[in-house]
Amino acid sequence: MHDELIAQAQAWLTEDPDPETRTELARLIDAQDHTELAARFSGTLQFGTAGLRGELGAGPMRMNRSVVIRAAAGLAAYLKKQGHDNGLVVIGYDARHKSHDFAQDTAAVMTGAGLRAAVLPRPLPTPVLAFAIRHLGAVAGVEVTASHNPPRDNGYKVYLGDGSQIVPPADIDIAAEIAAVPSLTTVRRPTEGWDTLDDSVLDAYLARTDAVLSEDSPRTARTVYTAMHGVGKDVLLAAFARAGFPEPVLVAEQAEPDPEFPTVAFPNPEEPGAMDLAFATAHACATAPDLIIANDPDADRCAVAVADGTDWRMLRGDEVGALLAAHLVRRGATGTFAESIVSSSLLGRIAEKAGLPHVETLTGFKWIARAEGLRYGYEEALGYCVDPDGVRDKDGITAALLITELASQLKEEGHTLLDLLDDLAVEHGLHATDQLSVRVEDLSLIAAAMGRLREQPPTELAGLPITRTDDLTQGTADLPPTDGLRYTLDGARVIVRPSGTEPKLKCYLEVVVPVGSHDDLPAARAKATALLESIKRDLSTAAGI
Repeated sequence: MHDELIAQAQAWLTEDPDPETRTELARLIDAQDHTELAARFSGTLQFGTAGLRGELGAGPMRMNRSVVIRAAAGLAAYLKKQGHDNGLVVIGYDARHKSHDFAQDTAAVMTGAGLRAAVLPRPLPTPVLAFAIRHLGAVAGVEVTASHNPPRDNGYKVYLGDGSQIVPPADIDIAAEIAAVPSLTTVRRPTEGWDTLDDSVLDAYLARTDAVLSEDSPRTARTVYTAMHGVGKDVLLAAFARAGFPEPVLVAEQAEPDPEFPTVAFPNPEEPGAMDLAFATAHACATAPDLIIANDPDADRCAVAVADGTDWRMLRGDEVGALLAAHLVRRGATGTFAESIVSSSLLGRIAEKAGLPHVETLTGFKWIARAEGLRYGYEEALGYCVDPDGVRDKDGITAALLITELASQLKEEGHTLLDLLDDLAVEHGLHATDQLSVRVEDLSLIAAAMGRLREQPPTELAGLPITRTDDLTQGTADLPPTDGLRYTLDGARVIVRPSGTEPKLKCYLEVVVPVGSHDDLPAARAKATALLESIKRDLSTAAGI
């Protein structure tokens, strides 16, 4: 067994084009570190609907140049079988370790396969790449990013020519082509022949950001902004300057790209402590800001915090999703409002009252972006699509513009975002959401928890009877199959699913409490909080987590 493992590692070593991972792997072979080698050679990183994502390092279970070259070769073969022999593939990348190398390798492989390749000029937000695909008429796009994952991770996100991320069966077909690559020696990788784009694509994207705002809207709201050590700062500042908003106050310690993300444990605005520096910056401002905006490292997500008394409060993704929807309705938007099944049902209430179509999809913008007639889409994980004709994906830059326009408009009226949330609760009922998220080292714990819930399903949570259970692996009339469980309760809803991008089990909770008037809001909030806590406890017990 050990001999076979060493032979596998040595075969991989002979093909590895990267001196860093070659040195790393040679050291493991010399040390006969069978435990670590087994972890790296126990299979291959699976190419799925999120593309690839994993820890950097040598071997087929890590993100490295060898894995990326194979992935690019598989994608190229798939595109050619689809009849795109001379099609353009546009490639973007963030500022993580190895992102530039992976982008260059992808361009080389596409060129060697007879396709045309164009690489964005420098690390830029993911939405710029999603925009570039449609803008340039590309047949596919690749974004090298691990979004908000830990510093040691990287990833490889694939889009097709409609500008949205791949969904089945494209992911399965591409994975088959990757598996069919016999050896890296068979993959042609010329050293030139692709284009490096200039700033014209970025300029076109920025010109389009203006279109998400109303021409005559007020632009007075003051913001504090953090890029979370990612690539959002320059593009967001340019978009805000074009729009005529006051220049955001930067969180200086997190403003520039840094692949080590030194000030945060996880570079995700949702994680505890990630926004502490932004709150401190806001408190230190001579003129109190109206809101705090945060992007995640590749700037496709947008987090919002607002002043709540003397403190700052992060708004949940569902709250921002509802605020943006209400703003668009007020502006007379038409078209479909779409969200993932784990997001708040409040969007459906808002759309129904406005007489607009409403669609629920599986989790992820690869599904939301495909909603027919899409005008606005969001998911609770801080993702918002407010300009689907320009960017058919979540976009943290245009979402930041739109929420700042709304804050400006409310400010002119003597109101705040929190006031509007109160109005929505009185109009539609208080929709309170929360999440139980468990990060694991051992992925088998997630499968065990899902198995436990299927074998011994709960009949009630927080004293509320479960009136319906949907095992989403079977699919529904409206949804393709996915690994998840949905519980419908009297006045509540729970969805449990493994994360598609991180080693986490995620449980999404929502309770709806009727509200008669603004005076009833404190009691309704207290009731909702108690219910959510009780559901969390009972669900945790039922899942054994």
